[in-house]
Amino acid sequence: MTGLAAPFLPYAFARKAGVVLLDAGEAAHVGLREGADPLALVEARRALGLPLLVERLSRAEFDRRLSEVYAGDRVGDDADLALPDGLDGMIDDLPAAADLLDGSDDAPVIRMINGIIAEAVRAGASDVHLEPYETALIVRFRIDGVLREALSLNPRITPLLASRVKVMARLDIAEKRVPQDGRIPLALGGKTLDVRVSTLPSRAGERVVLRILDKDQGDLGLADLGMDPASLATFEAALREPNGIILVTGPTGSGKTTSLYAGLSLLNDATRNILTVEDPVEYAVEGIGQTQVNPKVGMTFAAGLRAILRQDPDVVMVGEIRDVETAHIAVQASLTGHLVLSTVHTNDAAGAVTRLRDMGVEPFLLASTLRLIVAQRLVRRLCPACRREEPADGASAKLIGVKTGTRVWRAVGCPACNHTGHQGRVGVYEMIRVDDRVRRLISAEAAEDAIAAAAFEKGADLASRARDLVLAGTTSLEEAVRVIRQDAAAASEEAA
Repeated sequence: MTGLAAPFLPYAFARKAGVVLLDAGEAAHVGLREGADPLALVEARRALGLPLLVERLSRAEFDRRLSEVYAGDRVGDDADLALPDGLDGMIDDLPAAADLLDGSDDAPVIRMINGIIAEAVRAGASDVHLEPYETALIVRFRIDGVLREALSLNPRITPLLASRVKVMARLDIAEKRVPQDGRIPLALGGKTLDVRVSTLPSRAGERVVLRILDKDQGDLGLADLGMDPASLATFEAALREPNGIILVTGPTGSGKTTSLYAGLSLLNDATRNILTVEDPVEYAVEGIGQTQVNPKVGMTFAAGLRAILRQDPDVVMVGEIRDVETAHIAVQASLTGHLVLSTVHTNDAAGAVTRLRDMGVEPFLLASTLRLIVAQRLVRRLCPACRREEPADGASAKLIGVKTGTRVWRAVGCPACNHTGHQGRVGVYEMIRVDDRVRRLISAEAAEDAIAAAAFEKGADLASRARDLVLAGTTSLEEAVRVIRQDAAAASEEAA
């Protein structure tokens, strides 16, 4: 038998015919699904070339064993994922849905899923969306924060692609009525990836979203985030504090978790006990104890935070302060000598104070525990090969608070940036260092505007940072406008 290929049943055949190969020796141990046509055993016997030992399985047990057997068929190395003609060339290899099920193997479906993931990684996509509609299955990539359509497929293959992804993520392929979440660990050309899978029932089939997490991103240092020197020095100074709370705020997808991990990498020097509670754990970091939230068994942020405080930590990271209990425990942890890092969903840095006050945290406690509040956004970086310089007209100048005629940069588009005009993203940050003046305002329950005015006397807020990036040619005026607040009009009057 040396040198011969191992006995194998294609996934598409196994799923449709209800026959799964469980083990192979002198005879092939196969499972036959309840209600399956026994004639499928004849075809399995021919394909395997071995006598069969048949075990009858219930539908639920069959689905479970099917997922276990085929879950290992994951994305391999680049040789297996070569796409000489790109994704468009793969569409021609896909026959009709019925033919796929009847074929001798399921290679077209596997190649399509592998190719989609590989192409998304090469394009630098953070998410892949499989969106079924009555007339088409649309595949879209989120690149630099913007969704772009990559493929339009026959809607009849929707259940095939969804089932294949669910098998890879070890989800229940028979359950199509409720949302499911899972993970797929991948290796692509020596790069380790972690893909988070989410399925959602919809009218035309199951929507699938794959979030691609590049584990190399978890190794980013603070200097790699693109902070200006002053902001970087402020962040590093706050991390050197022995205790207190450091908050990072911003909308979903603004890079808050990446900033927190970069901060932890500075502290992770083997002299501190660093523990985290996250939902979910996005990057595995050597030297840091990471715990995942699981509300189904009562493992909430509050419960996890309470537990890790009994583990003698020096530094604690809480994925998000969502409720009153978590906020109170975080404050108490900082008061008892711990450095606490966390995130809050607010629009700007000053808004984090109001958010925590609304949760019921006493102002005098906030004043004594807060060390730094960071607000951040991500803006797309202009492609250096095709960006164009031009004078700002009156309307544009007013939007970003500069004089009319000031030289700004525009996106154009070229083959180097896939005709988008942008390549990658850069962070925009504003930071409130809680000094004595800001501390008195917080304790006195001052309004957001008063806190922001005291903290940003020198203009180091999101609006001014975004304006600096426009004038430097790093980003476009349109990207900057997305992060500039309404008070930019006041700044423009001063500049005129």
